Amino acid sequence: MTDSTSKKALVLGGSRGIGAAIVRRFAADGAQVAFTYAGSHDAAQALAADTGASAIRSDAADRQAVIDVVAGQGPLDILVVNADAAILGDPLEQDADAIDRMIDLNVRAPYHAAVEAARRMPDGGRIIVIGSVNGDRMPFEGGAAYALTKSALQGMARGLARDFGARGITVNIIQPGPTDTDMNPADGPMSGLMHGFMAIKRHATGEEIAGLAAYLAGPEAGIITGAMHTIDGGFGA
Repeated sequence: MTDSTSKKALVLGGSRGIGAAIVRRFAADGAQVAFTYAGSHDAAQALAADTGASAIRSDAADRQAVIDVVAGQGPLDILVVNADAAILGDPLEQDADAIDRMIDLNVRAPYHAAVEAARRMPDGGRIIVIGSVNGDRMPFEGGAAYALTKSALQGMARGLARDFGARGITVNIIQPGPTDTDMNPADGPMSGLMHGFMAIKRHATGEEIAGLAAYLAGPEAGIITGAMHTIDGGFGA
């Protein structure tokens, strides 16, 4: 475990899946944790009760709501942005409003959250965004818009790493491959296809992604910034 005692962390999109695993890990490491959720009220309340974290209902697709939540936490030591959406399908048939909402969640929310956090973040703070290996590789049809959003995070991290580097604030992207969540279960209909691309033919667990987040948030990662950290079982190899 990483000692995060006295650290204050906010996880945007923390009620389920990877986000919930990160909330549990940071809370177990001693951090004071708050997380946001949108529709999963029962899951959020159960996670808060289990971990002692604070649950905040907020729509990550609403720019002002994102800014207000981050600002309302005061100075943060750690910001993790996990809220996202995945819309796959024929781009000629996809709903344009749904694609724009995905861009709001996957690109605009991380950018505005990171900038707002940096206004008050102490020197040496940590900004971590959950991206996807699809930012590097899209090996099947129907993922153009989703891959666009995850590739955009790479440029954001590189730029903000330079903008905040003088203060020792690091900005990193975690790029999971297939991970066992409600959205992408290990026994789901796409698992065979996804495992076919992988060297280690299984889904990652949320705890494995959370372990990488804990490392990037810890003292040994103070020189790591502007980087993409792929954790995908060789999906993109």
